Amino acid sequence: MPLRLSQNADADALLDRDPLALLIGMLLDQRVPMEHAFWAPAELADRLGRDRLDAAEIAGYDPQALVAIFAKPRALHRFPKMMAERVQALCAAVVERYDGDISRLWADVPDGLTLRSRLVALPGYGMQKAQIFTALLGKQRGVTPPGWREAAGAYGEEGCFRSVADVVDPESLAKVRETKQAAKAAAKAPKS
Repeated sequence: MPLRLSQNADADALLDRDPLALLIGMLLDQRVPMEHAFWAPAELADRLGRDRLDAAEIAGYDPQALVAIFAKPRALHRFPKMMAERVQALCAAVVERYDGDISRLWADVPDGLTLRSRLVALPGYGMQKAQIFTALLGKQRGVTPPGWREAAGAYGEEGCFRSVADVVDPESLAKVRETKQAAKAAAKAPKS
């Protein structure tokens, strides 16, 4: 099934064919709407004049020029300087550890915990983001090493609507938003 994370056909097509774009979209998925975060890799590729993203190119890009690309209206993120730096650091790690091919991160993993550990080791990926991306790979990309659901934590549960891993259409996106809003309301509620 094709990805529907950005709710934009062209951006989702890039996410489908370019694992680095998907990894970058997940990195950008903070403090902006999910659709914007997963739209941004396609816009980045367009601004670079490419049909897909190249980790070595981004890692070696002039940092100030990359910030300018991120900041150009419509900005790729609410915090263009910080996120340009994080994307560049992420791409440098992909080049160093996986010869620029992020799919090598999961190609030979023996189990879900190893997959999650490799993700946590990437710049900009903490435990929660690594769990969500593990769930996304398992639920929508067919990357299902033994124990992947356990490694993804609650995000790996079948039939839930907790994160981007569960978004397959506008209806599931609405359900994920409802779940997140309910969790925020519960966190703000006075403790009795």
